Amino acid sequence: MPNEWRRSVARTLNDNESVIAVLELDLNEQLHFAKGLVCLTNQGLIASKEDLLSWSRWSFSEDLKLQLHDHAGVANLELLNQTGRLARWRFTLAQNPVANRLVQHFQVELAKSLGKFNAELAEATQPLCPTCWVPLPPDQDECPACSSENLTPPSTWTLLRLWRFAKPYKGQLFAGFALTLASTAATLVPPYLTMPLMDDILLPYQNGQAIDINLTLFYLGALLAAALLAWALGWAKTYILALVSERIGADLRTTTYQHLMKLSLEYFGGKRTGDLMARIGSESDRICLFLSLHLLDFATDVLMILMTAAILISIDPWLALVTLIPLPFIGWAIHVVRDKLRYGFEKIDRIWSEVTSVLADTIPGVRVVKAFAQEERESDRFRLANEHNLAVNDRVNRVWALFSPTITLLTEIGLLVVWAFGIWQISHDAITVGMLTACLAYIGRFYTRLDSMSRIVAFTQQAATASKRIFDILDHVSSVPEPSQPIKLTKVEGLIELNNVGFRYGNRSVTRGINLKIAPGEMIGLVGHSGSGKSTLVNLICRFYDAAEGTIRLDGVDIRSIAVADYRRHIGLVLQEPFLFFGTIAENIAYGKPNATRAEIISAARAAHAHEFILRLPHGYDSLVGERGQSLSGGERQRISIARALLIDPQILILDEATSSVDSTTEKEIQKALDNLVKGRTTIAIAHRLSTLRKADRLIVLDRGQIIEQGGHDQLMALGGVYRRMYDTQARQAMDAVDVELVVKHE
Repeated sequence: MPNEWRRSVARTLNDNESVIAVLELDLNEQLHFAKGLVCLTNQGLIASKEDLLSWSRWSFSEDLKLQLHDHAGVANLELLNQTGRLARWRFTLAQNPVANRLVQHFQVELAKSLGKFNAELAEATQPLCPTCWVPLPPDQDECPACSSENLTPPSTWTLLRLWRFAKPYKGQLFAGFALTLASTAATLVPPYLTMPLMDDILLPYQNGQAIDINLTLFYLGALLAAALLAWALGWAKTYILALVSERIGADLRTTTYQHLMKLSLEYFGGKRTGDLMARIGSESDRICLFLSLHLLDFATDVLMILMTAAILISIDPWLALVTLIPLPFIGWAIHVVRDKLRYGFEKIDRIWSEVTSVLADTIPGVRVVKAFAQEERESDRFRLANEHNLAVNDRVNRVWALFSPTITLLTEIGLLVVWAFGIWQISHDAITVGMLTACLAYIGRFYTRLDSMSRIVAFTQQAATASKRIFDILDHVSSVPEPSQPIKLTKVEGLIELNNVGFRYGNRSVTRGINLKIAPGEMIGLVGHSGSGKSTLVNLICRFYDAAEGTIRLDGVDIRSIAVADYRRHIGLVLQEPFLFFGTIAENIAYGKPNATRAEIISAARAAHAHEFILRLPHGYDSLVGERGQSLSGGERQRISIARALLIDPQILILDEATSSVDSTTEKEIQKALDNLVKGRTTIAIAHRLSTLRKADRLIVLDRGQIIEQGGHDQLMALGGVYRRMYDTQARQAMDAVDVELVVKHE
């Protein structure tokens, strides 16, 4: 609740009344922007307009209802009873998640006040998304409002697309299949040998005949040989197929990551780090496990069932027919369960990415979490995501827990029917005891494999879901495409021309009608208020995005006709928040030129005024920096970033607020390094502190995505426009800061 409203609300509350939830309104009845407040208490609803002079109250009653709906970007919250509408509040959709939470709490508090709240009602209450607090659709565990992409249901046929990764290993796959066929056939030999052992040796012995030792040794030797052969063939096929599946998984991860690196920044803007990490990591591991283990088991099961069925038919067709009685029921059960498992596993994967996303957010930003004492809040966020993941898993497990025992029951009933039919056939002298024993051995293996094959449904759906999520990345086309016949850059002068350039984020126009020519070696400064389009313009020049309108040319060549990597190789970028990778300082400086010599690295560091502080580190240039350079100060990270840009010797230089986040002493050091960096290069600098752009040859003033002023500092000051007002404002702020500092020192 806004602080200025707390006292007014407190004066309105009755005895023993407390506020449960608050909705801050931003529209009035005429749809004009105006503030208001709706409060839910443990006794009812209270509401007031912006002046907070008069409050309206509605106590809980049997017929009281609170409804929320929206249309054309405006949401309406209506309070109703049997007589009609009591009140209506309007607000923009930005407040919609808060309003959803208010309605949810209203239902609970109303039931409590009427004495109707119980466990059954609590379970029936529509659950809310733990991220945005929007009510979840019935029987769904995922919030459509939080879904970043319109995902289609996964299909088992998606697994066939993995053939493009398996094709290079088709020889090994064929060998593995042949070994699978041979090992399966070898495992079917022992049951067949039980027939002569029973009919020719054991049963005659029970009738008083002597045991033929040689014949017995022959059959026992054959059983041992079949077992050894099955073991050797099984080892060989498992080893070969495991090697192949690991290579397929490695190729899948590499290809996905390489494709990910080729996508534009627009794609990453709509994705969470944890989700992408889960796709490339755990999803590819799941596919690899399926290919190396479960697919092999499935192939073995199919071969075993087919071969066993053929042997059973050759022994006794009627007995084989009785054996197949459970098959239609098992097939129906698999059909019913398959879709539920497929949707369930897709939700599990996507909800799990929420858990990893929390980790990816908080672990790198743990310093901010601790600085603002938000450990408990982040723990709650992780707990909510984990509980969401647990709820989805429980739902899938309920389905799977019923499916597996059902299949086992059907196979046990089938085996009982076979026993009954076999005994009946023996009583009518249709088969011998040895034939029934062999058939039962085969039928046991048949049903075991049938049960195993039915269980593979879950693993198949998991692999299909994982494949679909990976192919969602591979199917995405970059919004910054490579030219079909790229123009090779030989020598870059640094002439940049923007002709009527415009860009949109979705339906929102960010820049339009930009016409600008930057001469080789010229330094220009981009200035303007936040949101004026400075960073967007730099992103377009770097070709992180492609212009929606107009063209950008480098030395007279459209940058879209140049290979992206070839073009960016001539651009050096120094960001406001320099990013350092985990590794040594030398490796970070040489990131843009990995084959750089130590002498080149030191030379770049000297020019960036970083050599002295690097030598003071325990291991000099071989000192390890923590993740994102956390072991270095902001100024030290920035100078390493400048050295990294100097090393590649770019013809075009982009400085994005390079000195805005450091103190004045460090800024002087960085400014010396920048002076070395900009010499002879076409430079585009963004800075909020206008004093840092005094050395720029020309200043470009942007406002709402358009160039409104340009010229030198003195020229723009004389013009008395937007730049003059910005400069005067900053000058006054600087004077005020100096006055405060003098007062503090005096005291």
